[in-house]
Amino acid sequence: MKKNMTQMMSLDIYLDSLSKKNYQKVKKEFLASSVSIMPLESWNVHIENFHELQQAQKRQNSIDAFKEIAKKYQWKNEIDELFVNKDFEALILTDSKNEIQWVNDGFTEMTGYSKNYAMHKNPKFLQGKDTDPAALKRIRKQLSRNLPFKEVLLNYKKNSTPYNCEISVIPLATDKTTHFLALEREIA
Repeated sequence: MKKNMTQMMSLDIYLDSLSKKNYQKVKKEFLASSVSIMPLESWNVHIENFHELQQAQKRQNSIDAFKEIAKKYQWKNEIDELFVNKDFEALILTDSKNEIQWVNDGFTEMTGYSKNYAMHKNPKFLQGKDTDPAALKRIRKQLSRNLPFKEVLLNYKKNSTPYNCEISVIPLATDKTTHFLALEREIA
């Protein structure tokens, strides 16, 4: 069985390296023989979707980690609803003083800053010389209203590369707003 599996994997690699035209020629011969080409097609489907599956798992891991924090604080928000139909790379949890209390792994991937570096800092360390002061003013105003909002802001990665960051901010409350969750993603 093991030898047969190794032969099938080798065959998969060989067939995958062929041009479409050559593959079609060889495929006819295999269909006529007792050799099945199913593993090759299955492998291709898996490879094509692997990145998407990996991203979905990272997203779910971030949501699950945030849910654990939410249990601790007992926010009245419907936590599952916070993520429905929302794209994000980074999750940033700040307290009412706007100090970062938690970030997900996507934050490090998107910005280059480690979780430890970000902890207890104000997110303004992501801003730079071309960050729009008017956008910052709008953000401060929206935070004071304790209502969800979305804004696009020019931020800077650790290596000083500027990027447009779409930020969706959600106030988290018990009897009053205690924290803010920012769902962030880099946009063109």
